[in-house]
Amino acid sequence: MADLLDDLRSALPDGAVLTDPDLLRGHQRDEADLCAYGMPAVVVRPRTTEQVAAVVKIAAAHGVPVVPQGARTGLAGAANAVDGAIVLSTAALNRILEVDAVNRIAVVQPGVINSAIAAEVAKHGLRYPPDPGSWESSTIGGNVATNAGGMCCVKYGVTSEYVLGLEVVLATGEVLRTGRRTAKGVAGYDLTRLFVGSEGTLGVITEITLGLRPAAEASLTMVALFPSTAAAGAAVAAISAGGLSPSLLEFLDQTHLIAIETHRPMGLRTDAKALLLAASDTGPRAAADLARIAALCEEAGADEVYAATDAVEAAALLQARRLAHPAMEQYAAESFPTGNGGLIIDDVAVPRSALAALLDGTEKIAAEHGVAIGVVGHAGDGNMHPNIVVDRADPASVASCRRAFDDIVSLTLSLGGTCTGEHGVGLLKREWLAREIGPVGVRVHQAIKAALDPDTLFNPGKVL
Repeated sequence: MADLLDDLRSALPDGAVLTDPDLLRGHQRDEADLCAYGMPAVVVRPRTTEQVAAVVKIAAAHGVPVVPQGARTGLAGAANAVDGAIVLSTAALNRILEVDAVNRIAVVQPGVINSAIAAEVAKHGLRYPPDPGSWESSTIGGNVATNAGGMCCVKYGVTSEYVLGLEVVLATGEVLRTGRRTAKGVAGYDLTRLFVGSEGTLGVITEITLGLRPAAEASLTMVALFPSTAAAGAAVAAISAGGLSPSLLEFLDQTHLIAIETHRPMGLRTDAKALLLAASDTGPRAAADLARIAALCEEAGADEVYAATDAVEAAALLQARRLAHPAMEQYAAESFPTGNGGLIIDDVAVPRSALAALLDGTEKIAAEHGVAIGVVGHAGDGNMHPNIVVDRADPASVASCRRAFDDIVSLTLSLGGTCTGEHGVGLLKREWLAREIGPVGVRVHQAIKAALDPDTLFNPGKVL
């Protein structure tokens, strides 16, 4: 270990090699509950691609694994350390290198916070659409590593659709450049998309070229309240079938409405079984678009529909949606006064036509196992997040919640869905990935891993 630390200190600037025990403990895990994690040997904070390459070569020489970490906001355990590993933090790789308004691209380092990119490109009349719920704290590198989504994906798509090129340090310490800066380009295999969503298992991303869009037109927002979750799911199917393209279509169940109102009172109707939050950013056409969405919600059984009266009220409604995670954390803590309340956060996606069946089935699973489950998610693309409330100190509670978790994923796959829509596989869903893609898919994944990382240097134990 002393030799490893000496080599790292000789390759990196002062202050970039960290061994304080408290800091090491702070880098053991991301925000996923009930996922295993170890104690890293050291945390390094390189500032350049060359320094990242040096760390990788040193790690390979010493046979020590490397776990890349961003802001540790992930929800699948993908950033969790293993014992004795080098945690490679991207915190110091935090520069926006270029914004090109003519070609509508931004070149950034992986440690830049998502919202900082949004703010910077807005100065040029441009927009980077993907906006995960953690956009004010999560890094773009983590977003790329998990192929993150967000609330606007219903219209604008996920992270992979905006990553034009990457710079990646491979297990050999070599630097690979993938992709392009051009609007079109089909030369060779699509290596860029191979690394997007790979969760740090194939290489360390050190630079990202992002495609941008023009700033959106003025937006209007509305809310529909439903007497059942199934009715809300039916409304989503009708909106999709009607050819409408809301810029946002979010779902909150009653458990979340109660949790948010408790966490930060704002007058939400907690007697409703479900809420749909919709927005249209089509400028002068937005009012007409929302009127059509409202009519479809009413036909599906909504008992109240109302539009935000101004931008302030619209922002408050959007903020209520963004508060879902901290509100549910508080709900879980208060459910078990001993302080052991936590959340097992699922992340599944089904075809829009199956959303009502997923919501109805999740209610039945909660009742069957006697556990509290709050569901929130991106209704417009069928991506739901069942939040299972668990007492970490009670083995019976943990077992019941794990069974509920598995039953929800099993139901999802039976409906033609996927085990993860945006959080990634990490440690949480390795077994479910194998079931979803089958033995041939597993062998292909393993072959790619073996070709790029034959010694399992990067993020061992994750994904497969």
